[in-house]
Amino acid sequence: MMMRAIITLMRPEQWVKNLIVFGALIFARRFTNTPDVLHSLLAFGILCLLSSAVYIVNDIHDCEQDSLHPTKKSRPLASGVLSPVTARILAVTLILSGMGASFLLPREFLYIAMIFVAFNILYTALLKSIVIIDVMSIAVSFVLRAVAGSYAISVETSPWLIACTFLLALFLGFGKRRHELIILKDQAVEHRVSLKKYSPYFLDQLIGVVTASTVVAYTFYTLSPEIQEKLGVQHLELTIPFVLYGIFRYLYLIHQEERGGSPAQLLLTDMPILINIVLWFLSVMAIFWFTGGHQ
Repeated sequence: MMMRAIITLMRPEQWVKNLIVFGALIFARRFTNTPDVLHSLLAFGILCLLSSAVYIVNDIHDCEQDSLHPTKKSRPLASGVLSPVTARILAVTLILSGMGASFLLPREFLYIAMIFVAFNILYTALLKSIVIIDVMSIAVSFVLRAVAGSYAISVETSPWLIACTFLLALFLGFGKRRHELIILKDQAVEHRVSLKKYSPYFLDQLIGVVTASTVVAYTFYTLSPEIQEKLGVQHLELTIPFVLYGIFRYLYLIHQEERGGSPAQLLLTDMPILINIVLWFLSVMAIFWFTGGHQ
C-alpha cells in the first residue's frame, strides 16, 4: 500500500515530459553514437528523478488546495495516505540521487540540473500564482530539459529547439489552464490562485497566438537553408503535417471533449496523438536516412 502510494506520489506518468532531452540527440544526428545515446538515457533518468522530487515538493505545498480538486484530492498527500515527513525524505533522496548521478555527465549538465530544481521550487513557491508568468515558467522548465539534453552529449543548443520547445510548452500550458478553468468552475480559484485572472475567452486568445507561433517557428525551422546545410538533409518540411495534426487534435480535445488537464496523460492515453507522434518520429528518421545518409 505504501509503495504504491510512493510511486503515485512520484508521478511516473509525467516522466514523458523528459523525453524532450532526446531532441538534441535526434536533431544533432548523434543517435547512432553509442556513448551519446547512453548519455542521453542517463540524462533522461536523472531528470525523471529530479522532476519527481519537484512534483513531491509541489504536492507538499499544495496539499490543502489539492484536497478541493475533483481528481487531485485522491493524491497520496491530499488524501492522507502518506505523511508530509515521508514525502520530504523522499524528495531529498531523489534530489541527492539525481545530482550525484549528474557527475557522470559533463559539468554543464550538472549546472542545468541544479537550475532546473531551483527554478521549479521557485515556481511552486511564487511563480505559479502570477498570471501568465505561471505558464511561461512551465515553458522555461521544458526549455531547461531540452538544454540539458544538449549538454548531456556536448553539442550546441539549437536556438530553433529552444524556440519550438518554449512555444509548444506555452500552447500546452494555456490549454491546461483553460481545462482547469472550465472543469473546476467556481472552485477554480481555490485550486489555483492564478486562475482568478484568467477567463476562457482570454485563454482562447493566448492559445490562438501561441498555436500560430508554434506552427510558424517549426515551419521556418524545417525550411531554413542553414538547418538543411547543418544537418545535411532535405525535405524536413514533410513532417509539418504531423505537427499540425498534433496541435489540431489537442485543440479538439480541450474544446470539444473538455480533456487537457494533463497533456502528459493525453500523450499516453489518446491513441491518435500517440500514433501521430510515432509517425512524426519515423518520418524524421526516414528523412535523415534517405536524404542525408546515416552516420
